[in-house]
Amino acid sequence: MSANTLFLRLEGPLQSWGGHEAKFSIRRTSDAPTKSGVFGLLCAALGIGRVEAGESCLPELANLRMGVRIDRLGVRWWDYHTVNAGIPMLKSGLEASEDLSDVGKARADRLLKKELSFDKRGLLSRREYLADASFLVALQGEPSTVQKLAEALQKPVWTLYLGRKTCTPSRPVGEHTPGKYASLEEALLAIPVQVRDKHETLPQSLQCVLDWIPAYDGEPAPDCAEIHYDLPMSFDPPRHLPRFVIRRELPLSVDIETQQVIIGRPWRPARSRADYTNTQYKRVRAERLVMDVGLCMVCKAPATTVQHVNYRRTGGREEPEDLRALCRLCHDACTMLEYGSGMTMDRIDPCDPAWRNRIISKRNEIIEFRSLEQRRRKLDPKEENG
Repeated sequence: MSANTLFLRLEGPLQSWGGHEAKFSIRRTSDAPTKSGVFGLLCAALGIGRVEAGESCLPELANLRMGVRIDRLGVRWWDYHTVNAGIPMLKSGLEASEDLSDVGKARADRLLKKELSFDKRGLLSRREYLADASFLVALQGEPSTVQKLAEALQKPVWTLYLGRKTCTPSRPVGEHTPGKYASLEEALLAIPVQVRDKHETLPQSLQCVLDWIPAYDGEPAPDCAEIHYDLPMSFDPPRHLPRFVIRRELPLSVDIETQQVIIGRPWRPARSRADYTNTQYKRVRAERLVMDVGLCMVCKAPATTVQHVNYRRTGGREEPEDLRALCRLCHDACTMLEYGSGMTMDRIDPCDPAWRNRIISKRNEIIEFRSLEQRRRKLDPKEENG
C-alpha cells in the first residue's frame, strides 16, 4: 500500500521559523515550523536552488497538506547578527533641520540637494530562536511525491537546516517511516512521543497546527481559524500566499505497566442520533410531509422520507423546521455528500440553492451505478443458474 504521508522530525539546539511579521532589523520566530521553512528544507534535500524552486518544485509541494505536532515548545532566545559587514551600503546624508521655517518649497529644494554616500558599517539585527524545541511534521499528498521526498531526506543533496543556516538538526529529519493515513490528525496520533528522561514533566496535552481545507466550495472558515502568510510561490524574489490553519489538542497519558506515553484522541461530546421509532419524531415527520405537500424538495417526486437539516434536537425533540421532505434517491444523495464532507451537527438543507446542483449530480451518479450493477447481475451466470 503506497504511503501518502511523510513525517519530518525537526529537533535541535536552536530553530527559527520566521513568519510574515519577521522583517527588517527584528526577526521573530513562529511557535511552530512554517510551510515556507519546511518547503525550503525539502528543496535543499532535493538539491533545488532558490531561483529554480519557483518553477520546478514549489508548485508540486503546494499540493501537500501540512500538520505540525508540538512535542516540545522550547524556550525563546534572542541573539544579534551583523548584516552586510564591510559591504558598501548607500546611505542618505540628509539630516533633520531644526529650522521651523523649513517647510513647503524651501524643504523641497533642500531634499533635491540631499547628498548620498556609501557607508561600510554593518547593520545589526535582532533575531529570535526556539531553544530545545521538538516538532513532528506530517505532510500528506500524492504517494509519488511522498516517496520522492522520503528518498531525498535519506540522502539529502545539501545540508538541512531548521529555518536558518545556524540551526542544525540533532536527530535525523527523516527518521520516521512514511505511512498511509486517512487524515493529518490520524497521522500525528500514530507516532509515539519520546521521553528523554523518566523524570521529565510532560504536559497534559500536545498542541497541533493543521491545514484547514474547505469541505466544499464556498465553505466559510471556522471562527478559530488563523491566517498564516507562509505558502511559498517563489523564494527569489520571496512571494507567499495565505493559508488557513486550525489548532487542536491531543491529550497525553502514561501506561502504568509499560511507562510509555500514550497519545489519546481529543474528547468529543456524544454524537446525537435520530430515533426513528420515537412517537414524537413520527408525528413531526408526518407533519413535515404535509407541509411539503408530499413532494421531494429537490426533484418533486413523491416524498417517502425526510432529511434532518441538523441534529441539534434529535431523539424525539425534533421540530418541523429541522426536517425536509425528500424521495429516497435524493435522501441517499444527501447522505453521501454529508459523509464525504465530514459533517456533524449541521447537515445539508435541500432548500439551499448552493446544494441543489451537487445533490442532482450525486443523484445521477447513484442512478448510473445502480443501472450498471443491475446489468452486471443479469450477465452473471450464477444469477441465471440461480
